[in-house]
Amino acid sequence: MKKKVVAAMLVTCMAVSLTACGSKDSSDKTDKTTAKTETASDNSDTDKTDSKTSDSKKEETRIISVKDVSDYVTIGDYKGLTLDRYTQAVTDDDVDAEINYELQDKGTEVTDGTVEYGDIVTINFTGTVDGKEFDGSSADDYELVVGEGDMGIDGFEDGLVGMKKGETKELTLTLPEGYSEDDSLSGKEAVFKVTLQKFTRASELTDEWVASNTDYKTVDDYKKSVREELEKQASTTADNELYATAWSEVLDTSEIKKYPEEDVKKAEESYKALNEQTAKDNGMELSDLLEAWDLTEDEFNEECKNYAESKVEQNLIVQGIIDAEGLSLSDAETEELKNNLILDYGVASIDELIETYGEDEVNESLALLRVEKFIVDQSTVNEKTGSAEDSIENEDAYTEAEDTGSDLTEYDGSEETQDETEENMSEESIEDNTVEE
Repeated sequence: MKKKVVAAMLVTCMAVSLTACGSKDSSDKTDKTTAKTETASDNSDTDKTDSKTSDSKKEETRIISVKDVSDYVTIGDYKGLTLDRYTQAVTDDDVDAEINYELQDKGTEVTDGTVEYGDIVTINFTGTVDGKEFDGSSADDYELVVGEGDMGIDGFEDGLVGMKKGETKELTLTLPEGYSEDDSLSGKEAVFKVTLQKFTRASELTDEWVASNTDYKTVDDYKKSVREELEKQASTTADNELYATAWSEVLDTSEIKKYPEEDVKKAEESYKALNEQTAKDNGMELSDLLEAWDLTEDEFNEECKNYAESKVEQNLIVQGIIDAEGLSLSDAETEELKNNLILDYGVASIDELIETYGEDEVNESLALLRVEKFIVDQSTVNEKTGSAEDSIENEDAYTEAEDTGSDLTEYDGSEETQDETEENMSEESIEDNTVEE
């Protein structure tokens, strides 16, 4: 659908979000207002005590302009949820694939020999049909791993096997459907003139290679470390998906009453300005960018409004939970989240992130992360192996088995069932860290 394409295109222009959230997430620039505490005094000593109390509270960061969010949104249940945390198991094949990637990446250039399957080649090529070049028919310094099928043309990579550095040869091949934007070329015979610039070959996994290229001494120790790192990554991914699911459940059960106009207007203007800057950075006017996206100005304005309202809705819910639970963007949990962001982005301090993305952006991201953590901490979490997608596929299969009267054990996890499930799921969200349109 056009709107889906439009939303995805607009998302690519946004500043990088600092959070990993669900399909309705957003992290753009928002208001930060100050909550001030009044003090009363009966005598001078009380005045001093109250003044200190006031000073400690008055600078508390807020991500929405209104003081009472209950006038604007009804927040769904966010305590006592039951959530599933899916951790993908790390297999021997996963470990081998990671190691093979490193062996290829740190391979040796071959100067006296011929290309073999698995080699990484750098080529120049030009393709013609009936003597004429066509879209996607040529490239210089194109890199690929021979045998992985990245070229998408049967016989192309096979034709590179046996070539020597500097050699040029012609390959006569049949263009597959969709290779070119010109559909009329599908099934046509094309001639590709290919020159092999250079090629590298993966290193052999030995104790010597491990000692020279890693922090370990033996192959066994290296494999163990790779497995541990992959398991750590799987655990981090499971946590991110758990937090995203927790937030999504609360967002789905919350109901917006009205939007604070000040926040929507600011978010809308900020989003428009971001797209204008994107156009400028590419030497274009905004009108040129909209034309490239096949968008009218009215459609663009509508998309900006939708985005702004979704973002403000998120901020209302986040701020509402912060207010209700007495959370803070300066407590110990948030400080830990700040440290995690610093590590994830490889910066020296949170100030560097603020300089890059803006203070409002960072505060909003921290607020969302803080609330997600609170929701998860208040939930019952079931540990499961696999992925949420696997669970959905099996549930679909079970439902189908019931409908047809067949036994669940007949389900074999076929690609057809997986493809159908993934197609249904693909419409659920545009991209992590974005507002769902």
